[in-house]
Amino acid sequence: MPKERSSLSYREAGVDIDAGHALVERIKPAARSTFRPGVLAGLGGFGALFALPVGRHREPVLVSGTDGVGTKLKLLTRFGLHETAGIDLVAMNVNDVLVQGAEPLFFLDYFATGKLEVETAARVVEGIAAGCREAGCALIGGETAEMPDFYAPGEYDLAGFCVGVVERERLLDGRRVQAGDVLLGIASSGPHANGFSLIRKILARSGEPLELDLGGIRLHDALLAPTRIYVKPVLALLQALEVHALAHITGGGLSENIIRVVPEGLGLEIESSAWPLPPVFRWLHEAGPVEWPEMWRTFNCGIGFVIILPESAAAEALRRLEDAGLSAWEIGAVRAHGDGPRVRIG
Repeated sequence: MPKERSSLSYREAGVDIDAGHALVERIKPAARSTFRPGVLAGLGGFGALFALPVGRHREPVLVSGTDGVGTKLKLLTRFGLHETAGIDLVAMNVNDVLVQGAEPLFFLDYFATGKLEVETAARVVEGIAAGCREAGCALIGGETAEMPDFYAPGEYDLAGFCVGVVERERLLDGRRVQAGDVLLGIASSGPHANGFSLIRKILARSGEPLELDLGGIRLHDALLAPTRIYVKPVLALLQALEVHALAHITGGGLSENIIRVVPEGLGLEIESSAWPLPPVFRWLHEAGPVEWPEMWRTFNCGIGFVIILPESAAAEALRRLEDAGLSAWEIGAVRAHGDGPRVRIG
């Protein structure tokens, strides 16, 4: 007779359902701290519920976005900066939704790992909740996937999903941009969550001098600062002034992101001396070495978000951004495009 085999459980296969339940209970207070009008249910359902604030809009348009943190996670997990990973995740999504003039309403996350460590996952979600509070959107759901043998020990991946709303007549899609408009660049907090495959290669080549002093800040801190969230000050600006377009400076850097919201027939002139280049980008340029065209198309180089608006509104916009605690500069202008590249950075 064949030898009788012992029964197996999901836990013995590497998936701990009890740990998943413990995580949900642990993160419920963090999620509740983000709730806003419109949230109809807490965590734990099959689907997240949110009532669209239709009374506030004649023709509401929903704007959605999804993004992750990328290979910055390699460094964040190495140094235990799990809350930063959560903030980065929210920022990369809400800043994208903001580009079309939308107010972020709610957020969902996806956390995947080989073996679920409740403490680590909870810290990530607490960072997500912090980012949601800063952006004014509600964390109303998500998914935790425990996948044995799929990820190396201690590793995880993140994805985020955000939905916002904007009045149709206030939707920003670049159609209003015209020659003579100016570009206002708002300071980034560092590389944000872009270009880290190149950053990690530069670090490896240079011996990982993470304690290097960059004029009052360590290289480690300059590289891994959380992505700045621009939602509330930019939404306030949209209510006060005429704005023609917005751009979030992510993968593709300054040379490829702003032009995405500029109509054909127009180009951009950007003056790189208009803002102070943060030391971390100078170090990346020299330590790589990385040529400037590659720097402009890979990193934000100190400008995390761009506002395109009439020249007559620029001074007031800069004042309002400064009052909101943001550093910003007039960094260029929209020009009629003839021959050659549509984006010139000088």
